[in-house]
Amino acid sequence: MDRTHLIEATAGNAADNGDDRRLTPEQVERTLDAVFGTVEHPGSIAEALRRGETVLLGSFGSFHREGEEAAFRPGKALTEYLRDATG
Repeated sequence: MDRTHLIEATAGNAADNGDDRRLTPEQVERTLDAVFGTVEHPGSIAEALRRGETVLLGSFGSFHREGEEAAFRPGKALTEYLRDATG
C-alpha cells in the first residue's frame, strides 16, 4: 500500500465509523504529515524520538530509538491480529 492508498483507506475508514463525521483525503494527508513527517518537516514521532522519548500507540505498538535509528515494536493487539489473519 502506498501513501495515496493509505490516505484513501484512512478517509474511508473514518467515514465508516457511523457518526456522520467525515475526514477528507486532504485532512488525512495533513494529519499523516503532522504525525509521521515529510522530507521537509519532521513529524511528531520524529521530534519525540530525537528528544529520546518513546512514542506509545496503545496496543498498536511503539516507536523508539535504537542508537541513531528509529525502531518499531508492534503491540499485542497488532501481533494477535496478524497471527489470526495468517493462521
